[in-house]
Parts: sequence; C-alpha cells; structure tokens
Amino acid sequence: CSSLADIMLLELFLVLGAVIIYFLFSKKKEETLPFKEGWWGKGEKPDTEEDTTIRPFKVETMEEELSDLFRRLDQARFTEPLENSCFHYGTNSVYLRKVVSYWKNQFNWKKQVEVLNKYPQFKTKIQGIDIHFVHVKPPRLPEGQSAKPLLMVHGWPGSFYEFYKIIPLLTDPASHGLSDEHIFEVICPSIPGYGFSEAPHKKDFNSVSAASVFYELMLRLGFNEFYAQGGDWGWLICTNLAQIAPNHVKGLHLNLASVTNMGFIHLLSILLGRYLPGLFGFQDEDVRRMFPFLKKGLYRILLESGYAHIQATKPDTVGCGLNDSPVGLAAYILEKFSTWTDLEFHNLEDGGLERKFNLDDLLTNIMIYWVSGCIVSSMRFYKENLQKGIGKQKHERLTVQVPTGIASFPNELIHTPQAWAQKKYTNIVSFHFMPRGGHFAALEEPELLAEDILQFVGKVEKEQLWRKK
Repeated sequence: CSSLADIMLLELFLVLGAVIIYFLFSKKKEETLPFKEGWWGKGEKPDTEEDTTIRPFKVETMEEELSDLFRRLDQARFTEPLENSCFHYGTNSVYLRKVVSYWKNQFNWKKQVEVLNKYPQFKTKIQGIDIHFVHVKPPRLPEGQSAKPLLMVHGWPGSFYEFYKIIPLLTDPASHGLSDEHIFEVICPSIPGYGFSEAPHKKDFNSVSAASVFYELMLRLGFNEFYAQGGDWGWLICTNLAQIAPNHVKGLHLNLASVTNMGFIHLLSILLGRYLPGLFGFQDEDVRRMFPFLKKGLYRILLESGYAHIQATKPDTVGCGLNDSPVGLAAYILEKFSTWTDLEFHNLEDGGLERKFNLDDLLTNIMIYWVSGCIVSSMRFYKENLQKGIGKQKHERLTVQVPTGIASFPNELIHTPQAWAQKKYTNIVSFHFMPRGGHFAALEEPELLAEDILQFVGKVEKEQLWRKK
C-alpha cells in the first residue's frame, strides 16, 4: 500500500515538475504579432501582381479648390461664446473669427505648399491603396558613416507635417548644434486615410494593418533594419510594428506610451501609489504628474475623451459636417492643439494656441485635412481600433522585446510611469521625464525630442542592444 502511495507521490511530483518546466521554458519563446495581409482597395482584389513602383509626388492645389475654400470662409456662421468662457466649452468663437480672418487675408497657402514640397515626397501602392510618404536623406555624411533609417509616424489630428521641424535636426544634426555621431534618413508616411495616403475602402483597417503596410513600405525602400518613432496613433502603429518584426526594428522610440491591459497591481498603485511610491516603483515626478488621480487621471480622461467616443462609434456622422465646413474643421482640430499642448490653456480666450505654435503651421495642418478631404477617414481609425473594446486584441496582450526609449512630456494628457510601461515594453533602455512640452512633441519641442532620439539610438548602437533581443 505504501509503495502505491510512493508511486502516486512520484507521479504527482513528475506532473508538477513538468508543469513548472513548461511554464519556465514556454515563457522564453516570445510570440510575435502576425503580419496582417489585407486588400484595402476598391472592389475585388485583382489577379494581377500589384504595381510596386515608387512614384514622386508633389502637393498641388487648383485655383477652383481655393476659391471654393474662400467662398465657404466668407459664408461662415459664428455662434457667440458665453461670457468669460475662454476654451472651457471648446474652441472660443471670438478667437476663431481671428483665425478665419488670418486664413482669408494673410495665410499664404501657395507659400506653404512650397514648404511642404521642400522635402521629397512619394507614393507607392501597398495592399491595394496608395501610400504617401516623405523621404529625406542626409545632405552630407562624415566619411565612413552611413545614415540610419528612421520611420516616424504621426497621429490624429496631426499629419506628416508635424515632423518638418525635427527632420533637419535628425538628417543634419551637426548644422543644428547636435552630435553627428548618428545621422538619420527619415521616412514619414501618412497613415492610410490621413493626408495624401489613400483611405482604405474596406472595414477593419486598424493599427496592425497600418503597421503591416509600413513594414512593407520599409522593406520596399530597401531597409531590412530600421528604427521606429511615434506618438499618438504613431505610438500604437510603431509598437505593433515592433511586435510584428522584432528582428527588423532595431529600436522603438515613443513620446507617448499607453498601457491598455491594466492588472491588479496597476489598480493597487492608483490607490496607494501616492502614499507608498517606492513599493510600486514610482519616482517623485510620477507622483507629481499622476496624483491626485481623480483629478489628474480619471476626470482628465472624461473631460478630454468625448471626441474619441464619437469617433469610435459614429465617425461618419460628425465627419460629414467637418468635411463640409472649413471653419468647423478648424474649430474641431484647433481645440486639440490647445488642450493637448497644455491643459491650462483652456483658461485663455485664445486657447494659448500661439504660445507654442504659429498660425501658419496650425493652418497648414488643417489645410492638409481640407484639401485631401480626409477628416472622415482619419476619424474612422478610432472605430477600427476601439470597436472590439479595450484589452481584447492580441497585440494588447503581447509584450514588446525591442529596445525601447520613452520621452515622457509633462503636459501629455495621461502620464504612464516607467513601472507601468515596462510590463508592456520589457526592454526599456531609456526613460526620460522631459522638462517641458505636450502631446505634439515633434512640432512643439523638436530640439528636445531630437536630442532624446539621438541619445537613445546612441545607447542601442553602442551596446548593440538589438542583437541581444
């Protein structure tokens, strides 16, 4: 009887041992995200091979488009704002009138088109739709040095134009007082449905689809290894790209890092992190930015996320109005450039918009949406990414192994401490609290962002971190 018990005990130990070994070793093999092969063109996918030609592209506007725009601006109907309401109710129409007056009388779109066309732009067909991208090579390279390819991805309601001030700092750092130890060849695509990239004609084009398209773009350009950088939707697209092709993405740099899978420890840290920061790996700056959490977390999300709820549910309805009215479009987009740059700007009648940006830059971004007629398709991206719910998709459950650098700007809407980020990004080699700046970092603080990218890539290259993935 005792020998039978011994055998059963031995079997139990063997089973337990097998389970422990399975968990120990199965964790080692990290899963990648499947590449999403899609067809986003009109109608049925043709039997013929896709034309992979890369064609030069220039921004051009016809006189009829401009006269139509001015007619609409002339006929704009404004609503009087409430007294002393500043930007608390959204874009203040007293200030909006000033913007429209500038748009009609001083803003020179033709000059801005020349600015847009100063960098080489191209289009190429991928998965059935035309993909637009800016591709800037360094003007000079020190002997024996090669340029490092860097993919930079924008978000909503931004555009490829957000990167125009940072591009020269990365492609020619020495001329701008930065170290030229690392020099970049910069590729800035427009997300499909944004700017001059064709909008998908089918449902379900999400961040994984965009990452797959951009991965194909980089390979088509001859880049087998490259760096990726993004904020806003660019954060998620570049994160997905690192999950799809970890052996091709040498490093991932983000100026927004959000964690969608919240566990019990996250929730506990929200409740107790203010009082026991060390227990949860919080630094003093994390505590300053996050607490009191009701005010700086929950209320802020509720106050600032109404647009996301609309766009994640019924984007076409509100999009109809914005696509028809340039003034409505400007009001909708300018509000984001105010509050997302600094939440305190809602206390100002002009939304603080010209404290960090100039009207030419703001209107150029708005004009990209207007002349391309892309506002509806850009808003649909929210529905495609969020309609299944948060935390439900495979990419949300997978970690990121690629060496990661995070530039955490103080006025970003929601702060993600490193202790939270490293549950998702398991190989954070650089995490910096930036001294100033908000959501549109590349446009608002190009020098700060460029310096952070340069030092991050320096670390990855010096230690050859991508080889240790």
